[in-house]
Amino acid sequence: MYRSHNCGELTATHINTEVTLSGWVQKSRDKGFIVWVDLRDRYGITQLVFDEERTSKDLIEQAQNLGREFVIQVKGTVIERASKNPNIPTGDIEILVSELEILNQSVLPPFTIEDKTDGGEDIRMKYRYLDIRRNPVKNSLIFRSKVSQEVRNYLSKEGFIEVETPYLIKSTPEGARDFVVPSRMNAGEFYALPQSPQTFKQLLMVGGMDKYFQIVKCFRDEDLRADRQPEFTQIDCEMAFVEQEDILNVFEGLTRHLLKEVNGVEVEKFPRMLYDDAMRLYGNDKPDIRFGMEFGELNTVTQHKDFGVFNNAELVVGIAVPGGNSYTRKEIDKLIDWVKRPQVGALGMIYSRCNDDGTFKSSVDKFYDQDDLAKWAEVTGAKPGDLVCVLSGDKNKVRAQLSALRMELAERLGLRDPKVFAPLWVIDFPLLELDEETGHYHAMHHPFTSPKPGQLELLDTNPGDVKANAYDLVLNGNEIGGGSIRIHDKETQATMFKHLGFSEEEAKAQFGFLMDAFQYGAPPHGGLAFGLDRLVAILGGQETIRDFIAFPKNNSGRDVMIDAPARIDDDQLTELSLKLNLKS
Repeated sequence: MYRSHNCGELTATHINTEVTLSGWVQKSRDKGFIVWVDLRDRYGITQLVFDEERTSKDLIEQAQNLGREFVIQVKGTVIERASKNPNIPTGDIEILVSELEILNQSVLPPFTIEDKTDGGEDIRMKYRYLDIRRNPVKNSLIFRSKVSQEVRNYLSKEGFIEVETPYLIKSTPEGARDFVVPSRMNAGEFYALPQSPQTFKQLLMVGGMDKYFQIVKCFRDEDLRADRQPEFTQIDCEMAFVEQEDILNVFEGLTRHLLKEVNGVEVEKFPRMLYDDAMRLYGNDKPDIRFGMEFGELNTVTQHKDFGVFNNAELVVGIAVPGGNSYTRKEIDKLIDWVKRPQVGALGMIYSRCNDDGTFKSSVDKFYDQDDLAKWAEVTGAKPGDLVCVLSGDKNKVRAQLSALRMELAERLGLRDPKVFAPLWVIDFPLLELDEETGHYHAMHHPFTSPKPGQLELLDTNPGDVKANAYDLVLNGNEIGGGSIRIHDKETQATMFKHLGFSEEEAKAQFGFLMDAFQYGAPPHGGLAFGLDRLVAILGGQETIRDFIAFPKNNSGRDVMIDAPARIDDDQLTELSLKLNLKS
């Protein structure tokens, strides 16, 4: 056998035990008469010792020639370590080596394989298999495995059945571009990789499975950010004979279970917030409620003066920054520059200092007196010592801008503690969103989301006012899951398709299989999908997902390790009936 123990389990209780270990050479220290080698595997590090008083000369010479990342096997005796290391579990012992075999040599790695490495992200992505040996990445992948296992444990106990759905499906419009796969056997036709198993999980409900789940890969061909990947993983769930409250209760339970089992944190409260309130108070539909700084709408206390910037604005809105009156003018100017960046897009920022003596000092004192500024403080909840920051303009744009500023200020003020977890349900989303460029409505979630009971008729008169039977689960300012009660009858689904601009022929061509299935007694059903990558990252105290994915893509959607995507040769193109038409 290659090993009797791993490199993380030997302690003082094993002293005088004969052991066999295998692993990688982390580093070695050569004093001439004695050589120490740190041997590493997935489980930890064990120190090896080669001592000229107790070790043969040939064995010491062999140890002196070991390089970093050599794969070796050793046999020896566990002895007490003279200079103990309290920072590792094996720090009380070391192995007096009697036999050494080099299983594989290694060239010098392109970066140091330690917790604090000298390798930049690009080089570590290229050599990801080496990066995985480092504790931060290794532990993130182990952490992900633990979360996935706990998900399966909880859902299985709740009576959910794990069912796999196909990856080669039909292209359907779900908000992003599909990845398409040409079919050799059906020339000129294409599969699509699923953006989600949406229609299949609904068909499983028609099939009577009642409670389904799947930890499944999904694919979207969209512009990427650091927290997005073209292939991502969902915890996909669906239930039959349920209403919204049933689903919220089940998945509150799952979230509580994960926080307790994975993080040791008890969370009881899962507040509910209307979508309209989330937008009004926080400027986005996934607010971080670990801290305050709620929006205060200031139109009634700022307009009708002589300040045209506010008078001409659809919305004037502000937040109170705790302790912000301590900011210097230079620091405030930097904040103004920050909101004017293209990524935020504000034209500027007005502010008012709330002095400790109850007076106010504003950048627009010329237009607003002390009574006016006191009303600003009242509306935003500002106290003496705070700073009121105000933006104005188009309602939707200014809310997004102030939301970005709120999050940036919270980060600077240390208000986003990753060890504090604040879940929130956001409910009653609009069913439809208006595309201002085309003037057409599209589904805010997807075309299979049902309207709130009693609101179907509004589709003909006020489609923008219809609320969806939909809900998102937010954790620490990130959407970790979302779902809805689905449409389960053919007539309502046909009405929905009509309002989304589908002709009867188009709806039949795209979704005829689902409409047909609804004719055979589809039960009321609904579900929810968690984004596993982001959920794991947040539970792990981070907000970027890359280190929790074994082999991630970069921001251009490339796998720089295997150099994909890549060209295929002309013979393959011919076999697939494809011809390239590349623009220079």
